[in-house]
Amino acid sequence: MRPSRLAGMSGIGVDRMGARADSMIGRDFLRLENLDTDIPPHASVLAASRAAIAEDKNNSYLPFVGQTRLRNVAAAHASRLSGVQYEGSRNVIISAGGLSGILNVLLTIVEPGDEVILTDPTYIGLINRVRLAGGAPRLVPFVKDGRDWAFDRDALRKVVTKKTRAFLLMSPSMPSGACLTRADWEAVAEIARERALWVVNDAAMERILFDGRKVINPASLPGMADLTVTVGAASKELRMIGWRVGWIVAPERLLPDLALVSIGNVVTPVGIAQDAVATALELGDEDVDRATAIWQARRDLILAEMTQLPAMRPAGGWSLLVDAAEIGMSGAELSELLFEKARIAATPMTGWGEVNGARFLRFVFANESVERLAGIGERIRTSLGL
Repeated sequence: MRPSRLAGMSGIGVDRMGARADSMIGRDFLRLENLDTDIPPHASVLAASRAAIAEDKNNSYLPFVGQTRLRNVAAAHASRLSGVQYEGSRNVIISAGGLSGILNVLLTIVEPGDEVILTDPTYIGLINRVRLAGGAPRLVPFVKDGRDWAFDRDALRKVVTKKTRAFLLMSPSMPSGACLTRADWEAVAEIARERALWVVNDAAMERILFDGRKVINPASLPGMADLTVTVGAASKELRMIGWRVGWIVAPERLLPDLALVSIGNVVTPVGIAQDAVATALELGDEDVDRATAIWQARRDLILAEMTQLPAMRPAGGWSLLVDAAEIGMSGAELSELLFEKARIAATPMTGWGEVNGARFLRFVFANESVERLAGIGERIRTSLGL
């Protein structure tokens, strides 16, 4: 019999679309299906990675909760962005990637049957991890405001029940690139304080913000430091996907249980990667800002070429959504058409939301240059017969 925790779970679709595009040998596809990036980590990070392989301390099970240097650097990083004073030894555990950290947090705070609130759309991997932890996902939609996204704060309060245990929120959100405003975070914080709910802040892309937006960490809001768990990751901002390192920054009272779950789940994070991640975090914002400017230029080009097509404008992140329903299709149907006629590989959002799921197609612009993206609008219009 299939375990009940797997009920409602499905694959993310990216791997299938990626394998299909890989098989098209000799055909030049725009690879917009996978959340990779062609912008490498900073040179100092690569140097630190090479050096780490030769150091014996990195070939060890210990420390289970992460190396001291990275825990301290992650604490300083989170303190700078939130205004809350964290300490590595009291507030930080290193995880084997951000999503592993998310699962460990959920396993620590969620009882079977507890409800966890996410946005709609949201990365299906987050929804699946709520289910793996025994929780029930409850979605609050982003709504369309022209070509921009707005968080439905009226729906937010309606979705909260006696079973609600936590919020699991990401800003910029994946896959939409929608950002929570200060007013949105304050609405979440008000409910969290009233009901003593956890706010799990998926901070994997928190600095990848466009058009001058600023980071808002919910721990910075009044009364929220003791209710907020921030999970960061090296994969997106630092472009260190293959290093598999994340960090959990939490109130001290949660650390013993987080450590217990982390050791029981993955045992220890990747030793040879941790010094490099510490080096990357110590670079500050300049390195991330440089990469973000490149990603924003790609976003801007796509939007400029698709002014007559239903592309939503992301406020940050690596991807944008195209509303296939506006042209009479599902996301899956538009994905198939663009694959066959426009040589564009893009993943439909089936299962990534209830309201904003199957009708959308995702374009990841992190892995294709402006030069290669040029002409994308004409390719799409031609495939649609426009």
